[in-house]
Amino acid sequence: MRSPANVVGVNSWLAVSNANAGTSDEEVIARALSALREVADVEHVATDDPDDLAAALAKHPDVDLVISMGGDGSLHAVVQALHDADRLPGTPVGLVPLGTGNDFARTLDLSTDPVVAAHDLANGSVRPIDLILDSTGRVVVNAAHVGIGAEAAARAEPVKPALGPIAYVLGAISTLFSRSADVHVTIDDRTLSGRVAQVAVGNGRFVGGGGELLPHAVVDDGAMDVAVAFAARLPQRIAYALHLRRGTHPGADFVHYTRAQSVRVEGEPVRCTTDGELSDPRTEHGWELLAGGLAMRLPD
Repeated sequence: MRSPANVVGVNSWLAVSNANAGTSDEEVIARALSALREVADVEHVATDDPDDLAAALAKHPDVDLVISMGGDGSLHAVVQALHDADRLPGTPVGLVPLGTGNDFARTLDLSTDPVVAAHDLANGSVRPIDLILDSTGRVVVNAAHVGIGAEAAARAEPVKPALGPIAYVLGAISTLFSRSADVHVTIDDRTLSGRVAQVAVGNGRFVGGGGELLPHAVVDDGAMDVAVAFAARLPQRIAYALHLRRGTHPGADFVHYTRAQSVRVEGEPVRCTTDGELSDPRTEHGWELLAGGLAMRLPD
């Protein structure tokens, strides 16, 4: 059998992975690449940082598909780099999940086995999905949220090396006793005001390795899901945390859950987590939906 690279009209794909991947990940990547190369000419590059990634993409301006081999952060980095290069939605993106959380892969219902996911991708097709862009030019592939979740991540950061995953749990518990931010939340043309525990927007359902932050989100419905939790008092914060664990918070009387084209948060400074990446506190955050702004090759 001839290699796909020798077949006239074969697709040219670029697979991108983390240069710091461990030996076990490298073995899985090699097997996944073999599956992809059954149907396309695939070049693999391992990158160290965003500049390295941007340079790799610049060297391959005409590829038919860019495949992120990694977790949610890796996918975000690839989509961000393509957006910055003005290559979206013209350059489709694929995902072979190799992360620990793989939250967006859950929403897309991709296989948890990277090699199986690579086979499924190879035999899939390209279709448009929605993308979110924040007011600073950062893309949101999965979800962004301000409030207690972002604050918990910030408080966990200093002790994470010593405590590992329990650091976030302790950070989350400490935020239950902190003061809610007083903000104005404008959803399309409607403004809600008050002390909020959390404002979340997104195109994906899950965060934090399977927590259903936006349980009704659909990737191609032409709208972002929005959840605003007005939980100023401790009992409400505890109730909100319990609802989050069960994914039932959209029905809580202190949660406003809807879909929108644009969202803006203005008021006291709050941190934001975008696809798992934490920002410094700002007095204003904003997001707009780009319907069909990203093309992905997904299982049929």
